[in-house]
Amino acid sequence: MAKYLIIAAGSGIGQATCALLKDAGHQLFTTARDNSKITPDATLDATDFDAVDQVFQQAGDIDGVVNLSGSLLLRSAHLTSKEQYQSVIDASLTTAFATVRAAGKNMKNGGSVVLISSAAAMAGLANHDAIAAAKAGIIGLTLSAAATYAPQNIRVNAVAPGLTETPLTASITGNATSRAFSEAMHALGRLGKPEDIARAIMFLLDPLNNWITGQVLAVDGGLSHIRPKIKA
Repeated sequence: MAKYLIIAAGSGIGQATCALLKDAGHQLFTTARDNSKITPDATLDATDFDAVDQVFQQAGDIDGVVNLSGSLLLRSAHLTSKEQYQSVIDASLTTAFATVRAAGKNMKNGGSVVLISSAAAMAGLANHDAIAAAKAGIIGLTLSAAATYAPQNIRVNAVAPGLTETPLTASITGNATSRAFSEAMHALGRLGKPEDIARAIMFLLDPLNNWITGQVLAVDGGLSHIRPKIKA
């Protein structure tokens, strides 16, 4: 049995990840911004470096951590305010950096760090400008941190989902027209489920997979690399 720190455990993917890990018999220390979705072990503003440090200390000796913080803004750059841009960067990239920083300081026995990027960071998708910038930053962070912390036996990897059915994406998935358009962009013809992403996170957290680091695993139905056939 391993012990994992789950940051932003109240998210749709976070709840699915916790369920899978608990079913496998693992021990979890969970965080969320508040108690509105789950009852976490600690409330946390994951953009606060000191607060993230403190949560790692509260969690104690862990085998891995996943940061599931994020947001969604579908807007072209010229229509994005500085405040909106900064909010997107903070929610995804700043929280990821804070997680890596705290892991490097506190995970003395090594372990796995899993971050969440996006297919939008690997494929040019219109109106994803801010989120693509934030999630591409996570890919760069993953690669650099994997190199930095390899001597400490800390593995750093990322999962890059395609469009996944969660409360965060309900404005897209709940609209029949936008849903059909989005499904057609994914070569496998469907949107992701939270469990699809959770299984990939669980794989990268698993100590048995301890020869994997610096990787970005696209779990996206082919969105980032495959162009499906056009139906006549």
